[in-house]
Amino acid sequence: MEPIRGFITNRSRNYQLNIINLMKHAVRIYARQEILSRTQDGSFFKYTYKDAYERMQKLANSLESLGVKIGDKIGVLAWNTHQNFEIYYGLPGMGAVMVTLNLRLTPEDLKYIIKHSGIKLLILNEDLIPLAEKISEICTDVKSYVIITDKPIIDLRTSLNPIYSYEVLLKEASAVYEWPYLDENSTYAACYTTGTTGKPKGVYYSHRVSYIQALAFCITAHMNIYDVVFQLVPMFHVLGWSLPLASVYVGARIVFSGKWNLDDLEEMTDIIVKEGITLSGAVPTILMAMLENIKKMKTKPDFNRTRFICGGSEPPIILMKELKELTGAEIQHSYGSTEAMAITTLNTSKPWLDKDLTEEELWKLKQKQGQVVSGLDVKIIDEMGKKLPFDGTSSGEILIKGPWIAISYYNSEDTADLFTEDGFYKTGDAGSIDSEGYLKITDRIKDVIKSGGEWISSIDMENLLVSHPAILEAVVVGVPHPKWEERPLALIVLREGFDSLNKEEINELLLKKFAKWQLPDKILFVDSIPKTSVGKLNKKYIRTKYKDILLNM
Repeated sequence: MEPIRGFITNRSRNYQLNIINLMKHAVRIYARQEILSRTQDGSFFKYTYKDAYERMQKLANSLESLGVKIGDKIGVLAWNTHQNFEIYYGLPGMGAVMVTLNLRLTPEDLKYIIKHSGIKLLILNEDLIPLAEKISEICTDVKSYVIITDKPIIDLRTSLNPIYSYEVLLKEASAVYEWPYLDENSTYAACYTTGTTGKPKGVYYSHRVSYIQALAFCITAHMNIYDVVFQLVPMFHVLGWSLPLASVYVGARIVFSGKWNLDDLEEMTDIIVKEGITLSGAVPTILMAMLENIKKMKTKPDFNRTRFICGGSEPPIILMKELKELTGAEIQHSYGSTEAMAITTLNTSKPWLDKDLTEEELWKLKQKQGQVVSGLDVKIIDEMGKKLPFDGTSSGEILIKGPWIAISYYNSEDTADLFTEDGFYKTGDAGSIDSEGYLKITDRIKDVIKSGGEWISSIDMENLLVSHPAILEAVVVGVPHPKWEERPLALIVLREGFDSLNKEEINELLLKKFAKWQLPDKILFVDSIPKTSVGKLNKKYIRTKYKDILLNM
C-alpha cells in the first residue's frame, strides 16, 4: 500500500540509516568500552570498541582485496566470537550481504541455502572446516574460504581451496576504510528459516529495518551503557536476537560466549556472576538446563542484576519462579521469528497491574508473550478472516506488520499466501490479546490438537505438566485417532532421582485446568525429547514417529 503524501517541507535526500553508523557513533562516544570474547580454552580475549572498529575497517579492506563487491553474498559459519562481531559490521558496512548460516543444519540444507542465496565466499571457524568440506563436496558454488584460526594457514589440513587466514588478512590490511554511502534499503543480512516443513526460506533484512529494530529493542528492553550483555543466543539465529546491534547503540559492555554447549552451562553460570551480566537471552530449554545445574550447586549464584529475555517458546511458570527464588534472576518472555526478527513483543509490567493483581496473577501475566512493540501493528483473525476483539478470550491467527516484519521470502513465490495484500505476515500462531495489550499464544495452528471438533492447547498442557516436581520436560502432540480425528499424546522426561510416575497422578494434575475429555490418551516416559536446530520441541518429527500409536491400540 502506497502512503498518502502530505505537505512536504524538505525534499532533500534523507540521511541513510546504515548499520555501520551504529558503530561509528559508538566509537565516537564509547571508544573505551570493553568487549570480551571467550576462547576455546575458556580464557577471554579483551579489547575495546575502538579496537573492534579498526579491525572492522581492516576486514572491509581485506574483503575488497579478495574481490568482494557491493551486493555480493558472503556466508558466515561461525560461533559467538569477537571476529563474528567484527563481521556483523565490517562485511555489511562495505556493502556486501552477510548470510548467517545455522551450523546445526544438515549439509544438504546448507548447500540449498548457499545455492539459493548465491554465496561466493565463506567465512568460518577452524573447527567447522569438516562441515564446510561436506558442503563443498556437494556444492561448488563457493569460490574461496576465509578461516578464523590462530594457526598458520599452511598447517591446516583441508580440501577447501583456496583458503585464507582471517587474522593474516586483517594484519596485512589498512585500518582506514571509507565506508560507502549505501542506500538504507540495501540488504544488511539474510537469515534462513529452520522450519520443520519444506526447504529453508530466506528472509533478507535491509540496513534500515535492522537499524530501526535495534533502536526499538533498546527502548523496549530499557538498555543503557551500564548494561553488561552476554551473547548466549547463537549469532546465526535471527541476528543473535539483535543483541549485537542493540548493545552497540547504547554502548553496553559485551561478552561473547564463544563455542559452548549444554555441558558448559556451569561455566556460563560462573561467567554471568563474575562479569556482572545484566542482560542475556535464551530459549526455555537452555534456561531449564541451567536451572537444573544451579539446583545441584551448594552455593547458589547471585543473578539479582540479571534479566534473561526468553523466546522460542513459552517459559513454564515453574522455571520463572524457581530461577527467581534461587538466583534472583528475572525472565522476560518475548516473541519473535525469522520473519519478524527479535522482540516483536516483550513482557513488561505496568504500575497499575502491579498494584491490582495478586502475586499468582502476576506470575500468570509474566507467562504471556507480552505487549507488541511500538511501531508494529497486530490483529487476530478467525478462520474466515474476520478481525477478532482484544478481549483476552477470542482466539485466532496472529497477523503482524511493521518496519522490520517480512512482506515476502526471497525468491520464493510458493509462500506468497503467508503474506496479505495489505502487508501483514501470517505468523501461523494462534492466540489472543487482552484489554491491556498482552499477547498470549495458545499454540501453533499446525500444533493445535483437534479432537472431535474441539481444540486442545498443547502449550498450556505442557506447561502444566512441567510444574510437577518430578517432570523435567514434556511435549504434547495430536496423533491420529479412528473416532476423534486426533487425540493428545504426551512424552515426558523425568527429573534425576525420580524413577516413576503413574498416569493417575499426572491426570490429577491436568484436571486442575483441563476437562477429562482433554486428557492424553497415552503417556510415554522417554529419556529425551527431540529438538530442532534452534532448541524448539520438534513436534513434526514426534507426530510422524508416533502417528500410528493410537490406531493400533
